[in-house]
Amino acid sequence: MRKKTVSLVKMFAFAVASAAVLGAFAGPVSAQEAQAPAPAAAVDAPATLQPTDCIKCHKVQPETIAKAGARHATSVTCLDCHLEHPPWGSQTIPQCSMCHDPADRSHFGLDNCLQCHADPHQPLNIAFDKGEYKAQCLTCHEAQGKEMESFPSKHAALACNFCHEVHGQIPDCMKCHEPHVAGQTMDVCLSCHTAVHHPMQITYSLDTPREYCQACHAEIGQLLAQTTTKHQNFTCAFCHRGVHPTVPECRTCHGLPHGEALHARMPGCIECHNDSHFLQK
Repeated sequence: MRKKTVSLVKMFAFAVASAAVLGAFAGPVSAQEAQAPAPAAAVDAPATLQPTDCIKCHKVQPETIAKAGARHATSVTCLDCHLEHPPWGSQTIPQCSMCHDPADRSHFGLDNCLQCHADPHQPLNIAFDKGEYKAQCLTCHEAQGKEMESFPSKHAALACNFCHEVHGQIPDCMKCHEPHVAGQTMDVCLSCHTAVHHPMQITYSLDTPREYCQACHAEIGQLLAQTTTKHQNFTCAFCHRGVHPTVPECRTCHGLPHGEALHARMPGCIECHNDSHFLQK
């Protein structure tokens, strides 16, 4: 027992002596060093992300882009727009002007892109907020703007979203207009009013039913119903060919049936024949 106690005492003395030697080698500790805080743990460098990493956390956005992303789905990746990711940066939400330069198209210079393009992950799914939109629309749809300017009509005085409540929506004519005849469909409307942005420029085929015209020209329709001449069997478009309102000359079909002398004295056929829609022989 005595031998073990002596050994422990010797080991303790050796340890104390060693500590003293090491302290002397390191030198004295200054007051500043004694008060200095412990060094902070190093912050890991940001990981190098790949587009395939984004879908690990963000489930909705990739699905939206796949369905309706347009060029955002084919021309760019997540990392082309979202340059940084917290906590290593704050440029998480990109500016549209990073890619859409106003110098390329006037539309890109409009303010508040998100007013119409509410979700950049489906940029062409455009919904109009409250208000009237026309100047904004015409920065992309220039052809339609020129049509309305060249052929003024009540349509030209309306805001675009009066008819197109959602971008790309083609409204039914009967939403605002009563049909010419019962059961008339929009296809029938477009057979004469071929361009809704200039609706008063009317063209039609020769077999257009007379009843379509009589909806506006009721009195003429009544006259044609009473005449006993061949005119009763013609469609309106047979004589009024081309663009509405075309007024043909009788000689287009009839030539000069009474001889040059009589036609020279009475150049107006209607002076004798009353009305082309209700001819008197």
